[in-house]
Amino acid sequence: DAGELPALDADGLRVGPPLARIGKVVCIGLNYHDHARETGAEPPAEPVVFFKAADTVVGPYDTVLVPRNSVKTDWEVELAVVIGRTARYLESHEEALAHVAGYAVAHDVSEREFQIERGGTWDKGKNCETFNPLGPWLVTADEVGDPQGLSLRLWVNGELKQDGTTAEQIFPVAEVVRYVSQFMTLYPGDVINTGTPAGVALGQPEPKPFLRAGDVVELEISGLGRQRQELKDA
Repeated sequence: DAGELPALDADGLRVGPPLARIGKVVCIGLNYHDHARETGAEPPAEPVVFFKAADTVVGPYDTVLVPRNSVKTDWEVELAVVIGRTARYLESHEEALAHVAGYAVAHDVSEREFQIERGGTWDKGKNCETFNPLGPWLVTADEVGDPQGLSLRLWVNGELKQDGTTAEQIFPVAEVVRYVSQFMTLYPGDVINTGTPAGVALGQPEPKPFLRAGDVVELEISGLGRQRQELKDA
């Protein structure tokens, strides 16, 4: 009645993703110049678009499951864009940013053998259970300011693996939102994962240090908070 919420003691409480009833998770692949270089890929002429099912989304501290028969589970810290207004056929970058509610940290976990070596599209390597931790916070667009000035970092077992900036994006956030709206309607609560910087296991020398049960991954984006996941076998 007073318009206030009581403070809770967070000890022992699970932190879920900061977004409920997500309609779709749209992902942009190969969207950082340095990541394209490390994987030997040419920078795409247009954004590479694929999907993750909404049921891959878990909380920022939840367990990530290494799929059965997986040998190439990989990490990817990403800036997630949360849509705030229905967007269709947007014409300008200014209009695109006006449709953004806010931003969050996303972990686009990927199984590279399933994704690249098993035929078909990328879907098999992207949609395993628990493969999209999100959060801890949804930070509104006005508090973030320029989305092209954010630093992204990821550690595996305490070792820094990714240390990038959204300034390296091939297609900036405004262009990604505008572009995607030409092909599908974006609704409030939809999420766009905007790609990852260099430093993934796929881009490392052999033997590539893919994730195994027992590993701990921590990741953060400046101003958007920090995640921590322990990996276990599915």
